[in-house]
Amino acid sequence: MKLNVEVMSKEIIKPSSPTSDQFRCYRLSFLDQISPPVYNPLILFYRLTITEGNIKTDDKIKIIDHLKQSLSDVLTYFYPLAGRIKDNMFVNCNDEGVPFGETRVQCKISDVLDNPVPDELNKLLPFVLDDGDEVPFGVQFNVFSCGGFAIGVCISHKIADALSFFTFLKTWATVCRGDPRSSIAFPEFVSAELFPPKTTLGFEPRSGISTDKIVTKRFAFTALKIQEIKANIGDTTYPSRIAALSAFIWTRFIATTQANATHEGEDNRFYAIVHAVNLRKRFDPPLPDHSFGNLYRIAMTIPTKNSQQDCRNLVNQIGESIRKIDAEYIKQLRDGLGRHLEFMRESIESFMKGEMITFNVTSLCNFPVYEADFGWGKPVWVGSAGLTFKNLVVFMDPINGDGIEAWISLKEEEMGTFENDEIMRGFVVSLNSLIRSPSQCLPPQSSYTIDHSDPFSTGALQDIPLIALGSLSPSSNNKSRIKWGAYKGFGGAVLALLGLQLRVAGAGKLQDAVANDTQNDATNGGKRQEERF
Repeated sequence: MKLNVEVMSKEIIKPSSPTSDQFRCYRLSFLDQISPPVYNPLILFYRLTITEGNIKTDDKIKIIDHLKQSLSDVLTYFYPLAGRIKDNMFVNCNDEGVPFGETRVQCKISDVLDNPVPDELNKLLPFVLDDGDEVPFGVQFNVFSCGGFAIGVCISHKIADALSFFTFLKTWATVCRGDPRSSIAFPEFVSAELFPPKTTLGFEPRSGISTDKIVTKRFAFTALKIQEIKANIGDTTYPSRIAALSAFIWTRFIATTQANATHEGEDNRFYAIVHAVNLRKRFDPPLPDHSFGNLYRIAMTIPTKNSQQDCRNLVNQIGESIRKIDAEYIKQLRDGLGRHLEFMRESIESFMKGEMITFNVTSLCNFPVYEADFGWGKPVWVGSAGLTFKNLVVFMDPINGDGIEAWISLKEEEMGTFENDEIMRGFVVSLNSLIRSPSQCLPPQSSYTIDHSDPFSTGALQDIPLIALGSLSPSSNNKSRIKWGAYKGFGGAVLALLGLQLRVAGAGKLQDAVANDTQNDATNGGKRQEERF
């Protein structure tokens, strides 16, 4: 449904204590620099149970004031978020503050939850999503006519990845609840030390942002339907739900894209499936999860012609490419940033010519998205918005824990074919199958486990909307992707990444691509465990 959102007020929230001079200049890392200047959005929906009907005025004031004060306090720890990004080189941590808006939404929260329309949800956010090159963070507090409310938050991709985003939200909620300081995981800023910035890039990071008409739609898959997809992959493998869905959606994307491929020269295009991979646990020694910043690289899979229709081969290929992102890869990445920069220039040129078609997959599954309890309970639903990247899939857990929501962004004309694909429709269920009414929501699980050895677990896959070849990194304070040879064709391909030969998965018998690494496979008798919550 169309949302009628009226802006009631806007203000700036500054840190509760000034940032000292020694922390005034926060350098962006090289991986920050090559990240696109867009915002990563999240919208958290809440329904108060202390009143019936409209939210009491004094209750609303107390909640908003408490949010503002706790935000002010937490910004003293995450001080770059209150600064301003300058010249794609550094953040001026001048305590200029975080924009905080308040709105009134002329409908009930149930009206949105019954049929969330991604493009309409953008109205609940503080920023336009493709304009994240200066202000790092913003908040919009939206009050519905029934008393429910939604907190829309945006963080710039120039300064943080999704794990950093959730680290911030968790800390903010902890401070807002008044939990003891000892329970706070303070951010560590180390990115510029690990990946020093470059004075010139030679390309525009904004190049990957699409100017086409992009449509984002949600597709619901119940656990039963996902099991059917996994069973269709067959063999003796045990792919995770993310691996199985990635392969399935890709094959349907290719089928619908090829159906529309009528222009001359389109047969010469090649495709790449891109997964974002968290680097933190791949460092030697590993970095802590609260290392703040952009800290991921991309695993690129060039599907064989057979795997364009065969999920078996594709799952294996994706697993191979993800496992290549290891400590040795990181070492060579750090030693060869110049060669990586040249790769970026060539890849952007190829992308802009339309020779390379990327399909970006990122997962928010198993992240603690429903753990953001600011003191009045956990959210009844967490959603994203209409995004500006084409060929993007974002996986999210539903509130009832049964299945997966896939937020898919495609060009408008391709979306029409894709969503009406007969095979696709056979596995997609009603969106309401994954969303219960706020009064009937099951409590989210209070704990979760990340299996870092599983290339498809959330410890491996980052959850950031990617451009074709975007990237990330981190940065520590005490205040409390690759040289690519010209590739023509498919299968058994070899990409020269930073002078390091990174073999892209080729054809072959399906193996357990989403299994734990080789050692764990041996330990578990070759049988992977389903991704754990």
